[in-house]
Amino acid sequence: MSLAKTVALVGMMGAGKTSIGKRLAARLDVPFADADHEIEEAAGMSVTDIFAKYGEPEFRRLERNVIARLLHDRVMVLATGGGAWMDDNTRATMKSEAFSIWLRAPVEILLGRVRKRQEHEQARPLLNNGDMRGTLEKLLLVREPVYALADMVLDSGDEPHSALVDKIVAALTAHKLCEAP
Repeated sequence: MSLAKTVALVGMMGAGKTSIGKRLAARLDVPFADADHEIEEAAGMSVTDIFAKYGEPEFRRLERNVIARLLHDRVMVLATGGGAWMDDNTRATMKSEAFSIWLRAPVEILLGRVRKRQEHEQARPLLNNGDMRGTLEKLLLVREPVYALADMVLDSGDEPHSALVDKIVAALTAHKLCEAP
């Protein structure tokens, strides 16, 4: 398949942007990039350390620069951090350079996924306050109206990722952004 424009996945932490993004990139035979990983590479430290040492404003500045660079690099599937789409400049760049898809998931699914990561892998700096559910719910209230500005909304629940990838490919085909070779 060929992809005419970068696909940028947006949404809350735990929505499945990275796991679905990797599968979508493989299906479309294009590169995959995770914005948080790219920020860590550029900064030489983890997202958690960036937040701890420099604060959220500096992280958002790095995020804005890294996403702009990635979007001007080549066509790919890009998984963004949960707050990236909230930045007016980053959102404008993504709107002009990519096809954006909001992976929308209910709070229960988000909570289950981020709890696993919080305990076993990588801490989420915005959730390190002892009230994950409350924080997620507050973030959702603020972010959902802005996420709704994405080019496409896709509900990400408990269905297999392959089903979501099929839906995305169908939508990209309908928008004439990808086609079979």
